[in-house]
Amino acid sequence: MPTAPDRSPFDARAAAFDAEQTRRAIRQIPGGVFVITSAFEGKRAGSTAMSVGMCAGEPRLVCVALRKGHIIEPLIRDSRGFAICMIDPNDRLVMRRFAESEHHDSDPFDGIDTTTLVTPAPVLRRSIMALDCEVVRHFDLEADCELFIGSILAGQVFEDDDRAK
Repeated sequence: MPTAPDRSPFDARAAAFDAEQTRRAIRQIPGGVFVITSAFEGKRAGSTAMSVGMCAGEPRLVCVALRKGHIIEPLIRDSRGFAICMIDPNDRLVMRRFAESEHHDSDPFDGIDTTTLVTPAPVLRRSIMALDCEVVRHFDLEADCELFIGSILAGQVFEDDDRAK
């Protein structure tokens, strides 16, 4: 007897999100500055991405390149989820707070308004848009970065008047 495919623990929450909002968020990926976030067992971290790009349309998959050795890597691995937050490149607070080289002993999100979509990954409300993803593959390259492939579960576009600064 054939077995049913494994269901994601995020499926029910992902179904509740507006598909049009997710499509609008995806269309903004080709350019921008991105902060990748994740959370696991009460610990949260974020880092600016080296690059973000769509890698498949069906299912919708995104590829994120992060510098190796950042504190966020074990959180993504253990939670199996991450959020991609497109930020305004002129937002000096976020750029400084989530610089690639930063390793935080305290919560880098303190004092910054966040929410969550489907996974526990924090989403910056001051983002232009955000995508919430479940990890489907991880590639540890023999290079200065590693790749995470995420299945897009939900997206949100934050209008100028809705973004908290």
